[in-house]
Amino acid sequence: MGRWLLILVLLAGCAVVRPSPPPSASAERTGEASWYGRPFHGRRTASGEVYDMYKLTAAHPTLPFGARVRVTSLRNGRSVEVRINDRGPAVRGRVIDLSYAAARAIDSVGAGVFPVRLRVVALPEP
Repeated sequence: MGRWLLILVLLAGCAVVRPSPPPSASAERTGEASWYGRPFHGRRTASGEVYDMYKLTAAHPTLPFGARVRVTSLRNGRSVEVRINDRGPAVRGRVIDLSYAAARAIDSVGAGVFPVRLRVVALPEP
């Protein structure tokens, strides 16, 4: 019994867990987006930067800060390029939270929640 346990422990130690690869600069995803504005304007983001609702920025759960993402509204086809500077969205099931300016650029402020396609345009240099 002890020998089998030792063998199992040794085999488990040999197992390799590989981290998921970083997103490529052409990675795409679709889902629901939302936007955030005035209540957060002037507050610090997760990156430490001060949130400015009039800049083309966004919050994403996993992309590195500084990543550039093209966001296309699936309702009207309009696109905007944003820079990731915060973590979010705060609401489960959404793929990105846009700044007020970014949502306005794709004519989605009134919608509140809207379908989008995300395409990573550039990742920050390591």
